[in-house]
Amino acid sequence: MPAVAPVVATSAAASQYSDYSWDTYKVRLASLARLQGVRETTIQAYVPGLDVNSRVIDLERTEPVAHSSGGVVGVLAPYLRTHVTRSLIARGQDNYSEHYSALRRLEMRYGVDPAVLMSIWGMETSYGTVTGSTDLLGALASLGYYGRRRQMFENEFVSALKLIDLGVPRWQLKGSWAGATGYPQFMPSVALRLRADGDGDGYADIWGNELDGLASIAAYMRDAGWKPNTPWGIAVRTPDNLNRQAIVSRITAPRCPQVYRRLSRWLSMREWRALGVTPIGRSLPDYEMASLIEPDGPNATAYLLTTNYRSILDYNCSNFYAISVGVLADAIARR
Repeated sequence: MPAVAPVVATSAAASQYSDYSWDTYKVRLASLARLQGVRETTIQAYVPGLDVNSRVIDLERTEPVAHSSGGVVGVLAPYLRTHVTRSLIARGQDNYSEHYSALRRLEMRYGVDPAVLMSIWGMETSYGTVTGSTDLLGALASLGYYGRRRQMFENEFVSALKLIDLGVPRWQLKGSWAGATGYPQFMPSVALRLRADGDGDGYADIWGNELDGLASIAAYMRDAGWKPNTPWGIAVRTPDNLNRQAIVSRITAPRCPQVYRRLSRWLSMREWRALGVTPIGRSLPDYEMASLIEPDGPNATAYLLTTNYRSILDYNCSNFYAISVGVLADAIARR
């Protein structure tokens, strides 16, 4: 165990907000890892030499505590234009064609729409081209040290050490400043739980194997409740006389309630038709339950959303993100 020394942190933000010196905090991390069964050789190899990452602390310090993530009325249309681009669609279609047979096998295995898998991969990492270069152990340790979301980042730090115990090379643990890693941009705890072998070689490599990355996204979506053979949602028009007060959901969601507040209560497609809500293009079966979102307000494109939309929200709890995934998936599948 390293000696405890009350040194000054290398980040002003860290020294201002942390309850520990950096060396004391590394002793805490080592203890937490030990209690959760991480090998002592792993702890001694990778914890004592960690340095504070001032950049990620600054990013965490300025990150809002909570995001509405539902967006402001009137801004989804430009958001879609900048996030669901012709390039992203075309590259998604090319990747879909290249991996078509494997994607169909994944659909048989997990029940998840292959176009949605491709879309999430595209939205998260631009089909594997932007996965992040920040060292995960240093970032997660620094974020735990800063302390605003200490328990979360400490759990993720220990999970990253467990991945090393399982054979993941230390150099491969890179990702976003907040700890998301690999093709699916999983947090380490999710990677431990849900990374999957997509090519049948016996190893789930979400950092270097595209099929493993796609299989892992599929495993996540199934775990989040994805229902096979059901669209994520459809674009619709709403009538001028729609009584919006009558369709307000009275349920407060336990997770990201500001996002779910934008969604109406559940009605069947038959009931939505009776209210004058009409599909733009494809429809849903009369019995399918759906909730309504009008992201750009009345007189603009709205969406009826199935339970599968909630699975996408589980991946990233933002209405703009989830709608973008759905719109991109539909565009990829049209080829």
